[in-house]
Amino acid sequence: MQFMMMVKSKETQQMPPKELMDEISKLAQKAVEEGRMVLTGGLLPTAMSSKVRIDRGKLSTIDGPFTETKEVVGGFAIFDFDSKAQAVDSAVKFMELHRKYWPGWDGECEVRQLYGPDDFPCK
Repeated sequence: MQFMMMVKSKETQQMPPKELMDEISKLAQKAVEEGRMVLTGGLLPTAMSSKVRIDRGKLSTIDGPFTETKEVVGGFAIFDFDSKAQAVDSAVKFMELHRKYWPGWDGECEVRQLYGPDDFPCK
């Protein structure tokens, strides 16, 4: 089963502490070696982003920053796990690194299972 983890927090202009990034790199390397990590990435600030939306049938584009946004996705990763419990345990370990190496940072890691091939079988 594949799971996407999305790290969300208030948007900040400060970079994460080097110690945190070093520990995340170690955790990611282990996940790659175990064959669990599929893809990962950090996202640039919303000031460099755009939204494309449909509202009442009208298509529009909006350039960032998005001042009405309370929190943003700052990064993501996709993993292969045998269960949701394993995915949540992995997210807990990841967030523990944030608590230890970035005191005062508040955020969350949302864990969501991706649809699999059996969810939309071919006819």
